[in-house]
Amino acid sequence: MPRLTGQVALISGAARGQGASHARRFVAEGAKVVLADVLDDLGSALAAELGENAAYCHLDVSDEDSWRHAVEETTSRFGWPTVLVNNAGINRRGPITTQDRTDFEEVITVNLTGAWLGIKTAAPAIARAGGGSIVNISSTLGHFAAPNIAAYVCSKFGLRGLSKTAALELGPLGIRVNSVHPGVVDTPWLPFDPSDAAIWKDQPISRVAQPADVSELLVYLASGESSYCTGAEFTIDGGSTIGLRQPWISRTT
Repeated sequence: MPRLTGQVALISGAARGQGASHARRFVAEGAKVVLADVLDDLGSALAAELGENAAYCHLDVSDEDSWRHAVEETTSRFGWPTVLVNNAGINRRGPITTQDRTDFEEVITVNLTGAWLGIKTAAPAIARAGGGSIVNISSTLGHFAAPNIAAYVCSKFGLRGLSKTAALELGPLGIRVNSVHPGVVDTPWLPFDPSDAAIWKDQPISRVAQPADVSELLVYLASGESSYCTGAEFTIDGGSTIGLRQPWISRTT
């Protein structure tokens, strides 16, 4: 039996990249899915491709009214949502000392405030459904820093705290909340060629992740298979954050 039969999922940032992969996988596993994004043409086309168990809804994650509309559309089309995936995200590069404040605040608003608004708006509906799962897409950059992307790092660290706090508050309502921390994923965001083996030679799993790798983890977190998991951090990074396989470290003298 498909693993998500009976689930109704709302996925932000679902028109392309990782979000599109999650939507495809959820539908394949029997879920009814609302793809939400600001990229209306791409989102509508993907929903049409996925068939009767998918629908598209315009969603600006920074706007609370837009979130209310998305939840209402989900409920009207498929019934009370049981799964929320906060996947939408952006990045703006620049050193702290020269970056424009507007750029910094835009990243925080979309990546962190947007997820907070999603939880605030969707959680009562998920509770009406009898409970369910919320998954916040963070990053390995929610565990450690990198230069010239302070806003992105701050937003992804913030999602860890938001997820844990929401897990504490929403547990009595039957809602589990977890964060997912992908490493480098092969999407148009990458500033380098993911086929360059030299980049991955010291990583335990020596390749870049594909969006489908992350989607498999999300299916687990959206399903009853993870019924005892909440407030947790799920890292999916090929082992990049555990250390590097550098032979000189283990040499004896």
